[in-house]
Amino acid sequence: MEIDREQRDGIDVIAPVGRVDSNTARDLESALLPAFDGGRKVIVDFSRLTYISSAGLRVLLLAAKQSKAKAADLALAGMTPQVREVFTISGFAKLFRIYPDASAAVSDLNG
Repeated sequence: MEIDREQRDGIDVIAPVGRVDSNTARDLESALLPAFDGGRKVIVDFSRLTYISSAGLRVLLLAAKQSKAKAADLALAGMTPQVREVFTISGFAKLFRIYPDASAAVSDLNG
């Protein structure tokens, strides 16, 4: 798995590419959790993610807790149908603000 990072209008956009599973979840955790330091806004862009396992969902739950503790916004964006289905079935879709793409998330978080 590769993780791309960029800044868009003052928001950190973290984009995992490929699969987040038990072998790669720690990489996502290492990239994502420090992003909340200083109360920064964070978007996780799933547009190039093909698969997420329960290990990946655990990382996102940790990120949600971290964002709350640091008073930082967290949004998810660009889910493929397969990834969206995992979030819906697991109930995680109710825990996060989910946007159709990163641009919509940036616009809303900066609105």
